[in-house]
Amino acid sequence: MACIKGEETREMTPGRKRGILIGGAVLMIAVVVAGVVVLNSGDEAPAATTPPTESGPVAGDPTSAVSEYLQDFAEGNTDAASRLTDDPAAAAVALRDARNQLAPTKTTANLTKLAPTAAGATKTSGTFTVSWTLKQGKVWTYDDTFDVLLSGSNWRVHWAPTLLHPKLEAGQRLVVSTAVADTPVVVDRDGKPLVIAGAAGNRPADGNPAPLLRQAFMDQAAQAKGDGFAIARVDTSGKNVETLFGGVAGEVKPQTVSLSLAAQNAAQAAVDGYPGSAMFVALDASNGDILAVAQNAAAGTAPKAFSGLYAPGSSFKIATATAAIENRGLTASSPVDCPLTDTIGTRTVSNEGFQLGATTLQNAFARSCNTTFGALALDLPADALKKAADQYGLNADFEIPGISSEMGKIEPAASKDEQVEDGFGQGRLQMSALGGVVMAATVRSGKAITPRLWHDVPTNVVKSYSPPPGPVLGTVRTLMRAVVTSGTAKGAASAGQVYGKTGTAQFGDGSLATGWFVGYRDNVAFAVVLEKSNDSGPAVTLAAKFLKAL
Repeated sequence: MACIKGEETREMTPGRKRGILIGGAVLMIAVVVAGVVVLNSGDEAPAATTPPTESGPVAGDPTSAVSEYLQDFAEGNTDAASRLTDDPAAAAVALRDARNQLAPTKTTANLTKLAPTAAGATKTSGTFTVSWTLKQGKVWTYDDTFDVLLSGSNWRVHWAPTLLHPKLEAGQRLVVSTAVADTPVVVDRDGKPLVIAGAAGNRPADGNPAPLLRQAFMDQAAQAKGDGFAIARVDTSGKNVETLFGGVAGEVKPQTVSLSLAAQNAAQAAVDGYPGSAMFVALDASNGDILAVAQNAAAGTAPKAFSGLYAPGSSFKIATATAAIENRGLTASSPVDCPLTDTIGTRTVSNEGFQLGATTLQNAFARSCNTTFGALALDLPADALKKAADQYGLNADFEIPGISSEMGKIEPAASKDEQVEDGFGQGRLQMSALGGVVMAATVRSGKAITPRLWHDVPTNVVKSYSPPPGPVLGTVRTLMRAVVTSGTAKGAASAGQVYGKTGTAQFGDGSLATGWFVGYRDNVAFAVVLEKSNDSGPAVTLAAKFLKAL
């Protein structure tokens, strides 16, 4: 009725009525048919449908499919080439990666053979030749094979890694290498590999040795470049499976680091066996070589072993004893007092539940008597402890390539009370594990130590130091040996002829303490730092474990 709304009303003739009825019938039939179509759009298909349009380019025969694919491939149209395969997504990724890796200036791909297609066949095969002209002026040419499959009404090149190179397997890639494939470019002092140069670039050796030094190693390895050129197939890890073209015209001289892989593994095993935060540094006291640096997961990934500063606690008594020997002429057998508690100046100082009474410097050092060393410190010149610390490199400054390091921060006490506290390693004193190992190495060697990581790249000495005189160091060695034979580090006695000094340094509100053990055996100096251990005993155990493993 809507179609006649607003028109003038007039009487209909029989012919007009018949026309309207016919039109209405036609309209009803159309509606019914439409309803049938809608109903049939569910689970069952209509009786008659139009074939869907196939996606991708039209290739009505095998020759068209492979010819168009090879043309797009040669022109670098990787997306277009991939759409002519039966796996466009995988083909696009692999084709783009190959071109990005090889970066050719020109590519040709020519069809050399196509097997005839029998009537009704859905597959055929053939061969083609690929030639890559590369930026290095090299031309890489090889023969390859292909299959073409019927997909719907179009033919598609069957995608497989072999379509890039006949030897390429699933998960493998083509890469360019200008260094010796799978050859060490960073090695430890014994020639054991730490960084490998592979066709896919540099990577840490198996096991990722010395993770704290990984970035330093990788940065240095980047400077070790070969003068050759090669194309290789590599696996998912980047490891060279086979060099397919070219070679290396010259050998790469590896960079040698001071690290000992044996010592590094022993240090890492020692810290990994400790439940809390642990840091360890070992050094060759004869030449300053850093032998090992390790932290466990609880210590985090920041290289605290090189630059983390902590109150040294009683490990600083090495410096206090040195200052007392130099300024007051004390020897290992000099008499000293070790009461349980003592008021020194205005400070009340106590030992941890022991007293020695009238004893010797050696016994007080071995047992780590705070009251003895607080009193010794108070009687020294105001700058004596700072000068003694200077003689052990604790205020020295070294620039070790690839490492951010800090030895310590030892300043003259601001008051007599602070001077007393400095005497047993509290106060405002700070030292790193690297500083502690340099101090121990100085005692062992009798000379200033320059820590170094690279044999071919020197450490820059920004601020040097001079060690204590030989006779003074001789007495300090006697004191440090007594710590292991009869003192607080008897737990290391089973690890050989060890010299050392323990320390426990309170921080914060005094409820927590850092545990220390610094020392040496033969030419191997070490420093152990345990955050919040509240005791030096575990540090001694950890050092003994390391030394026994060596």
